[in-house]
Amino acid sequence: MDRIELVPRYEGQGYSEEQIAARRAWVEARRGVSLPLLGSAGVEGEALRGNIENPIGMAQVPVGLAGPLLVKGEHLEEVVYVPLATTEGAMVRSYERGMVAITRSGGAVARVLRDENRVTPVFLCRDAAAAADFARWLPGELATLQREAEATTGHGRLLRVEPIANGLQVLVHFVYSTGDAHGMNMIVKATEAACRWIEASGRIERHLILSGASGEKRPAGALFAGGKGKTVTASVRLPRRVLRAALRVTARQMEELWRLTVLGHLHTGTLGYNGQAANGLTALFIACGQDVANVVNSAVAVSSFAEVGDGDLEASVQLPSLTVATVGGGTGLGTGRECLELLGCYGSGKARRLAEIAAALVLAGDLSMGAAIASGEFVAAHEEYGRNRPESP
Repeated sequence: MDRIELVPRYEGQGYSEEQIAARRAWVEARRGVSLPLLGSAGVEGEALRGNIENPIGMAQVPVGLAGPLLVKGEHLEEVVYVPLATTEGAMVRSYERGMVAITRSGGAVARVLRDENRVTPVFLCRDAAAAADFARWLPGELATLQREAEATTGHGRLLRVEPIANGLQVLVHFVYSTGDAHGMNMIVKATEAACRWIEASGRIERHLILSGASGEKRPAGALFAGGKGKTVTASVRLPRRVLRAALRVTARQMEELWRLTVLGHLHTGTLGYNGQAANGLTALFIACGQDVANVVNSAVAVSSFAEVGDGDLEASVQLPSLTVATVGGGTGLGTGRECLELLGCYGSGKARRLAEIAAALVLAGDLSMGAAIASGEFVAAHEEYGRNRPESP
């Protein structure tokens, strides 16, 4: 067996330009490859500290621009053009078609209904009676828990605790406001401080800081109740003439499509109902420096189509647990910051604006995809825009 070698760390963990280049050369030599594009980063290495370990460069993903999208929210009421990072042909064009239909119909009305995040540790008690007593006692200690948790952060605020006793175990949702940050690392640290105080009280045997019950980066039924990021909704009424001109369908076709495909979702046990929420959210997240793994919980979305009036279509979407940020993480790095600035969403006070845009984006994508299926154009559209046929060897 070849001698096992760790990836080079270098002094200070290797974030200087020279150290990154040396690490890249190290792996090039061992694998017999050349990685010039990875090395053509537009971000200085020191700026990556705290975002990644063992850096060797920057990935490059094409970014397309889709729009115009008129969003009528509480945090913006204007036309935006949305950057989407993807390598899936036809996707940007699909979202753009839905955006044009929404904008010609007067815009998507969007609202953030709830804005919080949570960490759920599990506590072990000596027996079921002690677990029940602990679950009853803990909410009354909220002021002390807030003091312990908030001493670790200047941004997170502990809103409440929600204990759930189950035999000897007690799951406790620690629910926070995290402002414009995703804040998961922040609130885990805050919760650990509160848990140390709880252990010192003598009411539990021990605890684990993460139980798996928060729905973080997992598709979970509990996400429908919200509390994992922002609960946001968007709707639009598309007149019959816009449906015909922009999407080449009728409201009746769209309502029938919704009814028939709901059955398919039920048969597969799908969490939520939507056409391509993960597509648009992933592309938006990559472009805007978000934590891409949170697409898993963010895309548990529910879209609906209904014929109303004289052939109009009422379309809406709810994203119960959308996780987006405009400060911290990758939001300040290179192209992530630029794309957020393009949307007017970089910095403090902008996360709810980004959430309203994200909801309107998902609505546009589902309208366009649904219309392509209902009209029989889905395959032809992908043939025209989505085929990158490899050259023959």
